[in-house]
Amino acid sequence: MLAGVLKTIFWILIIYYGFKFLARLFAPFLIKKAAETMQKKASQQFGGQNKQSNKADVREGETIIDKKPSQTQQSKNSVGEYVDFEEIE
Repeated sequence: MLAGVLKTIFWILIIYYGFKFLARLFAPFLIKKAAETMQKKASQQFGGQNKQSNKADVREGETIIDKKPSQTQQSKNSVGEYVDFEEIE
């Protein structure tokens, strides 16, 4: 009976430390893959816009204006009313 308990504890420890060892080996690879996947999804979600391509064409000290604001743009007042509040304790 005591041999069975010791054998079970032994296998639990072997599995635990084996998992810990394998996790240290494969965790960097899995994290890198997850980061690449998230980066691909983010680039697809935002239309694949790459801001770095514009930065490569600009010399230091230059100013770039992407577009002129449209005249049909709504004013800030049409967004809503600002309501100030006080916290009641």
